[in-house]
Amino acid sequence: MKTLKRKHSRKDYKIAIILSLFNEFIGQKLLQGALNCLKENSIDDENIDLVKVPGAFEIPVTAEKLASLNKYDAIICLGAVIRGETPHFDYVANAASSGILQVSLKHTLPVIFGVLTTNTIEQAVERAGGKDGNKGWDAALAALEMADVMKKIK
Repeated sequence: MKTLKRKHSRKDYKIAIILSLFNEFIGQKLLQGALNCLKENSIDDENIDLVKVPGAFEIPVTAEKLASLNKYDAIICLGAVIRGETPHFDYVANAASSGILQVSLKHTLPVIFGVLTTNTIEQAVERAGGKDGNKGWDAALAALEMADVMKKIK
């Protein structure tokens, strides 16, 4: 059996982060978690590009544009879609998740879904640095791990 082992430095990885500004108080916590993870894994600040977009619905087109540049090892998509009283939540959450997946598959690039989709603000808070950890951190770690995988199988 052949085992693929990491023979490269994560320090050289180029990472893009897309941050939805809707529910920004949650997004900022997710961003801080992601940045902390990247820093702990030796990613230099100059290798991180941050793009802010109005909402989660705008994340996929932004990810598509960034992926088409062929300069990133991974793209991390962060934001929070919190259920309200209308079906708007369903449309936005579905569009964001489907769009992010499509970009990832089209470009064979890790495009990580770090968008919280919760029923309440309290649930979002708990997932953005509360008792459930920080899903921004988790998204950044997934991005690095998938970038490792993609480099191993090239």
